[in-house]
Amino acid sequence: MSNKYVLPELDYSYDALEPFFDAQTMEIHHSKHHAAYVNNANAVFENNPELFKECPACFCRSIKDLPANVQTALRNNVGGHYNHSFFWKSLKKDVAMPAALEAKLVENFGSIDEFKKQFTQAATTRFGSGWAWLVLTADNKLAVVNTANQDNPLMGVEVAGVAGTPLLGLDVWEHAYYLKYQNRRPEYINAFFSVVDWNKVLERLEKESADCQAGKR
Repeated sequence: MSNKYVLPELDYSYDALEPFFDAQTMEIHHSKHHAAYVNNANAVFENNPELFKECPACFCRSIKDLPANVQTALRNNVGGHYNHSFFWKSLKKDVAMPAALEAKLVENFGSIDEFKKQFTQAATTRFGSGWAWLVLTADNKLAVVNTANQDNPLMGVEVAGVAGTPLLGLDVWEHAYYLKYQNRRPEYINAFFSVVDWNKVLERLEKESADCQAGKR
């Protein structure tokens, strides 16, 4: 089958985020969990090739239009592929927050501490499995939301509570942290702030803001 998703390679080694994210968890998370989402999505596309979209983000935006008999499987697995691909690109150790991003966060949340507080609350209070997100809303504001399972804000207002485009996401499924942090999800969330590639977040913000001003969003 030519129309299929491929597990992306990471831009860093599995141990690159130690001691915050441990190498064993990173390897299992990427090579087993993410790979399973890719393989499961491709299995559905093998029987429904007309539904394939090369862009996972575009697929997530149109999730409501899928046939009912495959919607749940593709929502979970293409969502999982998009979310994890996005997550890996968000990670890098020892990256200082750029002044432009800091200014935007302060403008929207009042302070960096308040942003981290709201993000931490969203990640902590997501019951069971899911994600916490920083998004750029349709009116060019920043907001923090969470979603269940492998849903993401691209899937619509009814999923995330706002119409927004992800700038940063944190996986709070137990498979993302349990080997190192066990049931201490707040410790994992706090460690996450030490491995965010804030330059990537700013890059996404600038692109999405430009698209908004150009009427592309």
